[in-house]
Amino acid sequence: MTPNGWDDSAGAWIASQGEAGDFGRLFVLDAPMLARVRGRGFRTALDVGCGEGRFCRMMQTEGIGTVGVDPTAALIHHARKLDPAGDYRVEAAETMAIKPGSVDLVVSYLSLIDIADLTPAVERMTAALKPGGTLLIANLNGFNTAGMPTGWAKDRFSIDHYLEERVMWAKWRGIRIQNWHRPLSTYMTLFLEQGLDLRHFAEPVPVGGPPDKVDRYRRVPYFHLMEWQKRP
Repeated sequence: MTPNGWDDSAGAWIASQGEAGDFGRLFVLDAPMLARVRGRGFRTALDVGCGEGRFCRMMQTEGIGTVGVDPTAALIHHARKLDPAGDYRVEAAETMAIKPGSVDLVVSYLSLIDIADLTPAVERMTAALKPGGTLLIANLNGFNTAGMPTGWAKDRFSIDHYLEERVMWAKWRGIRIQNWHRPLSTYMTLFLEQGLDLRHFAEPVPVGGPPDKVDRYRRVPYFHLMEWQKRP
């Protein structure tokens, strides 16, 4: 059992995501994430923190072979149920046993915020990449996580202690899990220390969806995308 709430929240998470995903995935992140993997010649991908395997299945439709790892057994069980032929493993990012230099692409789709011991996790992600391979990240923006748990109040979004790394409990729709707030500099420094080169950075906006949610996503930066390349 993991102490971060994921074991107890797995059922509610699966119900909340469905096949389409939540607002952030469906209307904000899916399109730019797929655009970064489509037609690039990637043949093999490792999805770190794959959850119920949703993005693995999406990458497979692009002709990419996938391995999904996640420490929550119930999520991996559901991924295997939805994709019996897929390769899904109950492993934590910090200790995953992935052959070095074995994949073209490593994906972290909103999973960095769940990882307590980030440095060894990123080291293993980098090691799994072939020379010239790509690390593709979708993450919660630090300006957003610096507002947790208060966030929106009276039409204002409160941000405080941005530079202080900390863990907090996030709660919604029967889900109660730990998220980590880290300033952007923490991530940038760590990736640079791995010898990775930044190739793409974006803060995507919603395309479609309920107008009230679209307005809030445009007022406060919720997500960022980063693509890093391992040197040949």
